[in-house]
Amino acid sequence: MTDGETDPGTRTPPPARTPAPTPVPAAAAKAADTAVTVPEASLVVLIGTSGAGKSTFARRHFRPTEVVSSDTCRALVADDENDQSASADAFDVLHYIVGKRLAAGRLTVVDATNVRAEARKRLVAIAREHDVRPVAIVLDVPPGVCAERTRLRQDRDLPAQVIPRQHRELRASLAGLEKEGFRRVHVLRGADEVTAAEVVLEKRRTDLRDRPGPFDLVGDVHGCRAELESLLSRLGYRIVRDGAGRPVDAVPPDGRTAVFVGDLVDRGPDTPGVLRLVMGMVEAGHALCVSGNHEQKLARALDGERVNPSHGLRESLEQLESEPAGFRAGVREFIRGLTDHYLLDGGALVVCHAGLPERYHGRSSGRVRSHALYGETTGETDEYGLPVRHPWAEEYRGRALVVYGHTPLPVASFLHNTVCLDTGCVFGGELTALRYPERELVTVEAERQWYAPTRPLLSAAPGGREGRPLDLADVAGRRVVETALQGPVEVRAANAAAALETMGRSAVDPRLLVHLPPAVPPGPAARRPGYREHPDEVFAGYLADGVRRVLCEEWHPGSRAVVLVSRDDAALARRFGPAGPGAVWSRTGGALLGDEDAAALLDRLRAAAERAGLFEELATGWLLLDATLAVGPGAGPGAGPGADGPSPHRGRAAVGAAAGAALPPVLAALERAADRGLDVAAPAGRRRSGAADVRAYTEAYRRYARAEREVRGVRLTPFQVLAAEGVNLATRSREEQLARIDRLVEADRALGPGPGPVLCPTARVAVDTGDEESTAAAVAWWEQLTGAGGAPGMVVKPSEPPVRGAAGEGRRGGPVQPAVKVRGREYLRLLDGPEAPGPSQRPSDGALGLKRSLALREYALGLEALDRLAGGEPLWRVHEPVFAVLALEAEPVDPRL
Repeated sequence: MTDGETDPGTRTPPPARTPAPTPVPAAAAKAADTAVTVPEASLVVLIGTSGAGKSTFARRHFRPTEVVSSDTCRALVADDENDQSASADAFDVLHYIVGKRLAAGRLTVVDATNVRAEARKRLVAIAREHDVRPVAIVLDVPPGVCAERTRLRQDRDLPAQVIPRQHRELRASLAGLEKEGFRRVHVLRGADEVTAAEVVLEKRRTDLRDRPGPFDLVGDVHGCRAELESLLSRLGYRIVRDGAGRPVDAVPPDGRTAVFVGDLVDRGPDTPGVLRLVMGMVEAGHALCVSGNHEQKLARALDGERVNPSHGLRESLEQLESEPAGFRAGVREFIRGLTDHYLLDGGALVVCHAGLPERYHGRSSGRVRSHALYGETTGETDEYGLPVRHPWAEEYRGRALVVYGHTPLPVASFLHNTVCLDTGCVFGGELTALRYPERELVTVEAERQWYAPTRPLLSAAPGGREGRPLDLADVAGRRVVETALQGPVEVRAANAAAALETMGRSAVDPRLLVHLPPAVPPGPAARRPGYREHPDEVFAGYLADGVRRVLCEEWHPGSRAVVLVSRDDAALARRFGPAGPGAVWSRTGGALLGDEDAAALLDRLRAAAERAGLFEELATGWLLLDATLAVGPGAGPGAGPGADGPSPHRGRAAVGAAAGAALPPVLAALERAADRGLDVAAPAGRRRSGAADVRAYTEAYRRYARAEREVRGVRLTPFQVLAAEGVNLATRSREEQLARIDRLVEADRALGPGPGPVLCPTARVAVDTGDEESTAAAVAWWEQLTGAGGAPGMVVKPSEPPVRGAAGEGRRGGPVQPAVKVRGREYLRLLDGPEAPGPSQRPSDGALGLKRSLALREYALGLEALDRLAGGEPLWRVHEPVFAVLALEAEPVDPRL
């Protein structure tokens, strides 16, 4: 039996399986003595008596992982594959495994006798449940041959009547296998035919994953031939006409392919003209087309079936009446050959007419076809008597972009990685195309209203431009986020709850919150006396990971900030929804500046980026930057550093004053005790050392307080451009990043001081971690930078991020830290208190390990968010790793780190 829904293809997995060198019609495959055609994703049920050779056949033609054997399952539950008393439990296990494999879309072969209808019924039901085709392969071997084979097996002892009974049941089943639901039945008669048989896997018609594009996807045309020509011309296609001037093909530019989402016909003024053009494009290999519900109804009418000629069908039939009979026959053949959906670009793109949930992608069943053609209805009707459709796109969370039509909308809009291209051209709206992978929408206006809609078009697209950017179901509870750099990253439910609370207090529009930078861990514990952190250990660590070139960058005091700045309001609105100049937020997503100061900063930054040519160079309308923000007394109301670690001086004055007041009386008492001849040299020495530490501590916080008071207004120190339209720049070399930032700062200086914010440069030193002279120079630079308390420290970064460390000597060779901070002694003195920093204040190795682990996971999530942003994925997909970073920040970590 054949179903006409698959095309033979090739596949030769181990063990060897004979591929079809050229497409073989399914009917011919059935007629051949040796060819057993099997759809790639299907449930294959072997049927045969004991001793018929089912297991041998399965081993010869299928992978071991593809075969689920009843004997193996019986051994799993009873340690004996011949223990018939365990059969019920064994088949429970078998059915469970089969269901899991089919749910994953994997070819599955059931190796059991399956001669009874009751056993086959359950398997067919599982196949239908997972929308795959059940295929029967019958091994009809004479019972005498089966009995002799069984007699020679020492591990099998069957009563004499078993094989004849099984053979009678098999013969009685042959005529009814198709009625049981098997979409294809192959009967191999005799041992020689079983031995000679070759399995040929058929590629699904829907499976065009090997076609990466680029594509131009066109929405519902509905007979609007003139608008289709205009749209194709706008997309760069060259219209080809026949001798009568009619369009019969359109040659695409740059190897692109047009893809039509169905509903080419009905309602419009020229259904034959649209069909002639699209059929010519498909025949020439310039286009693909899936079926729409209107095509199916037209095909039934052309077949002579009685159908209601409503919704524009009458007009199509009248228009086709004037066409030659051969053209009408070609239309009927073309429509009958259309599939319900396509998988393209490695499965990253799904095209159908009415939409398709992820569980149906690549599947083949009546239920899948119905959803692809008509959508899913709720069973209700609206006030116009039309069915109410289930909003499947609002629930969609698949990785593939689903492009569809069917439901006319006022404007094409992305909703949870789906996009509806039916913008009601025939109703006087627009004809819309999507350029893929660019995700660019191209439209042409209708020449007029060709057909009055039964109900008014919706006033807005469902869910807005991006649907709900943040949905509770997307972020609540335990989550596992896949990242390209570090694989799956788990988010605990408790941390997700804490992140939700933080996000609820955010003053930044969540649609703009597309990145949160990772924490920067400190380096390993210093070995030098009197130091808690030192560059030597950081350089040695990078060298051990195989990283020779690093950059030491000045760490500026202030708050870590992410800045999204737009070239114009429209640029921001196109990608993120809200219009405006951009936003400035902290590592926890909160606004760092009041409205007035934020607007001034963004204006200044936009002007500097324009002057530096960054918008033009990166071909972008917006830039995303990672920076440090310092806010001085001159800032307006609402400005503040946010929650980004402890302030370097606030609250320290009271500590210094208390210590300074307490120590002099103690020292005086110890001196009087020494005058009386008591041995108090040791405690007196400790107190004098403590007094010196207090004086150093007081001087340190005064320097930091003085430095902050000197800041007027807002100062931003950018240190990398994270992303622009269509590109993740965070993976570029540090030299490239800093060169771009230098241009930005120079452009800002050229603007003059003015009343607005000022962009500050970042000092840095390049280091060869394997060269002693180079590392010594960097250490001297760090000591000079931090010795007087001028800078908190430095941040050491590999020159070429992200990198993976060298394996060996106990190292796993995983991703190395993208940045490590080395804080100066004066800054650590503020964090630790008046006592001099040293080993006594050092956090535990476990705490440091947790901090470093969190930093790596946050970095991987940050890169994942930027990759998804650059790839044009919907905002909910970008927000998934961003929210995970925020959740990881809820992990309890030693504050000294």
